[in-house]
Amino acid sequence: MAAKKSSTPNRGFKVADQIQRDLTELIARELKDPRVGMVTLQAVEVTPDYAHAKVFFSVLVGDPQATQEALNHAAGHLRNGLFKRLHIHTVPTLHFVYDRTQERAADMNALIAKAVSSRAKDADE
Repeated sequence: MAAKKSSTPNRGFKVADQIQRDLTELIARELKDPRVGMVTLQAVEVTPDYAHAKVFFSVLVGDPQATQEALNHAAGHLRNGLFKRLHIHTVPTLHFVYDRTQERAADMNALIAKAVSSRAKDADE
C-alpha cells in the first residue's frame, strides 16, 4: 500500500517556519524570566504528526543551561500563545535545545587560523 502524501508539499517546513517567527515574538514580548536574555531562535524541527517541535536556540549573553531550563519551564505558556496564533489542529509540544553550532564554528576558525599561521611560520624558516 502506498504511503499517504501530504496535500500541501513542504507543509511541515512552513509550519516550523511560522512557529519560529511566532516564538521569537512571544519570547521577546511575553517572557519576563530574567534567565532568558538575548535569545536567538536558530531553527525549529517539527515531527511529521506535529506532536513535538525541537526549538534550537543560541544566546548572546548569559548561561545557556539556565536559559534552556527557563525556556523549557515556560514551554507550556509559549505553546498556549502559539495556539492562539497558529491555525492548525495540533500545536506541538515545545522542546528547547541549545544550539552549539556557533561555538563549533568559532573553534574551527581558531584551528584554521592556527594552522595557517603555523604553515606561514614554517615557510619563513
